[in-house]
Amino acid sequence: MQEILRLSTFQKWATTFEKSITINRIDIRTGLLLWIVFVIFLALVQFSTPDLPDNDGYYHIKLAYLMRTEGLTPDFSWLPLSILNAREYYDHHFLFHVALIPFTYGNLITGAKLAAVFFASLAFMSTWILLRNQKIPLAPLWAFGLMAVSEAFIYRMSITRAQSLSLVVLMLALDWLLRKKYKRLVFLGFFYVWLYNAFPLLLVLAGGYVVVNWIFTHKLELQPLLFASIGIALGLVINPFFPYNIIFTTSHILPKLVETTSISVGSEWYPYNTSQILKNSLFALVAFISGAFALGFHGKRMDLRTAVSFVLAVLFGLMLFQSRRFIEYFPPFALIFSAFAWAPLIQSAREQINDRLYKWLPSIAIIAILIPGIWITQQSAQASIQKSKPFQTYAESSAWLEANTPAGSRVFQTDWDDFPRLFFYNTHNTYLIGLDPTYMLYYNQEMYYNWVDITKGRIDNPSAMIAGNFGSEYVLSDLNHKNFLKVAEKDPGLVEVFRSEDSVVFQVVLQK
Repeated sequence: MQEILRLSTFQKWATTFEKSITINRIDIRTGLLLWIVFVIFLALVQFSTPDLPDNDGYYHIKLAYLMRTEGLTPDFSWLPLSILNAREYYDHHFLFHVALIPFTYGNLITGAKLAAVFFASLAFMSTWILLRNQKIPLAPLWAFGLMAVSEAFIYRMSITRAQSLSLVVLMLALDWLLRKKYKRLVFLGFFYVWLYNAFPLLLVLAGGYVVVNWIFTHKLELQPLLFASIGIALGLVINPFFPYNIIFTTSHILPKLVETTSISVGSEWYPYNTSQILKNSLFALVAFISGAFALGFHGKRMDLRTAVSFVLAVLFGLMLFQSRRFIEYFPPFALIFSAFAWAPLIQSAREQINDRLYKWLPSIAIIAILIPGIWITQQSAQASIQKSKPFQTYAESSAWLEANTPAGSRVFQTDWDDFPRLFFYNTHNTYLIGLDPTYMLYYNQEMYYNWVDITKGRIDNPSAMIAGNFGSEYVLSDLNHKNFLKVAEKDPGLVEVFRSEDSVVFQVVLQK
């Protein structure tokens, strides 16, 4: 009798094991197919132009190259008159730059493009994994929706920056929260701090979950916030850039998230207007609204995961109205909310329909929406990315400076966002301002406003101030700074030494 029971138990175990292997094989095949489709889609967008879609990508790939060739924490001497000077420098994308290192072999621009495609595909795959783990019907089709929800989202995912990996972190966090794997948030928080300075978003995610869970269960479970906070605290303290990482975050990043600044920073810090959102993210808004309709159709109380995804989509939507940089978060979370909201209806329809042909109706309906949506989004994203500045911009001027100036000599630029391209082509010189204009403002306000006045042509004979106040021996300006160029032509202390199609270089020659 015991042998029969043992045999029965073994057979059950063997059957369960066989099923799990079959399921894993199906998941692997599905995941591989999804990943290939995502890579092809993203590559078609990315390689529709030879240029990088964003200035900062040039900085990130070049710094990763220097980390490979000079060590993981090279002396950052290129912005001495900013809070990113050599002593206070904090690499707030450290692990992102580490992740870029494998892509620094060969042509750096090609490597940057391949990295952007790869990281974005991981973000898309992490969304599918979340939906799969939550047993959402038609999870692969919902994941394909990421290619349709927003042209601006695809554009941002195509930039060689940390946003894609940041989205991976948030998808993992939401997956673990919904499966109550709270302790894993310690590791995730630590990793996030080292990866990207958007790590406070993990607390937003955990806080949203805690509040919704409390409303649903009437139990205040603070473990998600506690474990996320522990991980973040450890990441801040156990850090190669401590304590400057904490000073940088508290003094320079957090205020920008909540305050309006009169300083002209990158466009990503400013909000879209309504017409722009309707144009570049219409499908994301439709997905969100359709999820609300789905809740009304099945007439039942929202489950926890749907409520959490709704709150997160609303939060990221509000952030998007504050700053367009959050476009990388609202569309995918709107899609997830829609998938969660429609899941009961789709599952019920599939169970009630006996005819196999009709069981495909939900899939056919989603595919019918996806095909034109993906096509439109891809075409729009390609059009946007093709408007990027040519990658050769400042290449000739940078080459002249490297060949004709002393090592470490400081270049005065007339535009703060020229730095990434200058740094990409020339690490022989140092530069005045870059990555963010507030980095000089926080270092020395008077110096920053003097720089603004000079670049706008408000100061006659600026060569004395350029040499004396800024310690610069050379000036590089694009050809669009007309007022500055008019003043420079009249200044005997500024001698034009090189000109290309996109810029001009002056040498500062002061009369004794």
